[in-house]
Amino acid sequence: MGLYDKIKNAGQDLAGKAKETVGEHKGDDSLQADGQKDQASASAKKAGEDVKDAFK
Repeated sequence: MGLYDKIKNAGQDLAGKAKETVGEHKGDDSLQADGQKDQASASAKKAGEDVKDAFK
């Protein structure tokens, strides 16, 4: 996995955590779900990159 991809995925994960936290505090279920979706997407991308790295 390239450094750029790692940074990008970490940023997406952090943004998702922030959205989820703000959604929890505001009682905004949509924002909270959006944050969880962003975190799941970042995790999936990381897993895919890890698989690619395993085959190199």
